[in-house]
Amino acid sequence: MKFAHLADRSLIEISGEDAEGFLDNIITCNILNLDEEQASFGALLTPQGKILFDFFVIKTPAGFLIDIAEQLTTDFIKRLTFYRLRAKVDIKKIENMQVYALWDSEIVTNDLTIQDPRLPSMGYRLYANQAPTSDASDYETHRITNGIPEGAKDFDYGDAYPHEVLMDQNGGVDFKKGCYVGQEVVSRMQHRGTAKKRIINVFSDAPLPTQGTAITADGKPAGQLGSTVNTTGLALLRLDRIAKTENLMAGEINIKPAVQNWVTFEIPKAE
Repeated sequence: MKFAHLADRSLIEISGEDAEGFLDNIITCNILNLDEEQASFGALLTPQGKILFDFFVIKTPAGFLIDIAEQLTTDFIKRLTFYRLRAKVDIKKIENMQVYALWDSEIVTNDLTIQDPRLPSMGYRLYANQAPTSDASDYETHRITNGIPEGAKDFDYGDAYPHEVLMDQNGGVDFKKGCYVGQEVVSRMQHRGTAKKRIINVFSDAPLPTQGTAITADGKPAGQLGSTVNTTGLALLRLDRIAKTENLMAGEINIKPAVQNWVTFEIPKAE
């Protein structure tokens, strides 16, 4: 079993008699049919359809837990409070639980555990008061090789659409649910197929440069490198531009792009 303490994650509890409807009306995923200890992956968007926050939503007997990046916690609570209006909802940060990732094994525990809803091979999330210390670098390798983007590492919050970071591919958006913040823009991109940029895997024969390195296709801007582990990484790329190039570069390093085996789109063929 592989195990990692995700110290950069926090938990927020949302409870109260209006909690379910309140959340479902503003976020991209559908939580109305969740069973207890089941999770959805979703986001809260700007009215223009860009991602402000992404997170896991876990159904509990008391309401819902939000598994979210620690750096987003304060702003996320403020944003929820802004949308709450007169809804009977309580929002608070949970201080006595930690977030762990587990994979490559079945899980047997009395602690709260959910299957990662994005991709089966990602394994599980465990929420517990304490567990053995561990190095999260193994999880980063696992995440990158599976081609799963993460905010602030592979895209900037407030600057990316759900389609660009694969939320249309990994269950992060329910296209059959009713309105939510930013829904019109996301639905338009889905129906028109207008997502020009996507986060995909990239590979090289040498260690990749640092996160944020500009990527060029025959000298023209094509995207930006995200998180990396040795010679494998993730990058937000213009698919139309990389389809026509024979010289894709991350800084001074030649790279080769490849879409993940679980997505439904392809790199366009060069004309």
